[in-house]
Amino acid sequence: MEIILYISAAVAAVGFLVLCVSLAITLTAMKKTLNNLAGTVGALQNQLDGITRETTDLLHKTNGLAEDIQDKSLKLNSVVDAVKGVGTNVQQLNNSIGKITHSISRSVENNEEKIAQVVQWGNVAMELREKWKARKLKPTSFNTEYPEPQRALPPADKQSSY
Repeated sequence: MEIILYISAAVAAVGFLVLCVSLAITLTAMKKTLNNLAGTVGALQNQLDGITRETTDLLHKTNGLAEDIQDKSLKLNSVVDAVKGVGTNVQQLNNSIGKITHSISRSVENNEEKIAQVVQWGNVAMELREKWKARKLKPTSFNTEYPEPQRALPPADKQSSY
């Protein structure tokens, strides 16, 4: 029985040795994996630092653009207000013109008869003027049949005084 004891101790020792060797192999493989992981994390950290710098620069540029847009928006607001004022003035002008037109048409309606008389008198005046012009432009014709009458001569005794 002693042999069994020695054999079981030897089997246990061999088992323990196999366990230690496999544990050493596993730890060595794990060390390589952890070294690779550390390298990857280091590279990732460098990339994250670059991305952080780029993001910071982009954020600064975005803030500058936002301020520029805000300034331009304020300036544009004044232009919009000016255009709105022009629109209001044009609308007021249209209202005034409408009132004037309405007033004139009401006056025309009220004075229709007088206007008709003025137009009639104007037509009469134009006709008279045209007749006057036509008469003025018409050449006077001399009648050659009858000579122009002679002026009477003064008596002989008065002729010498000239």
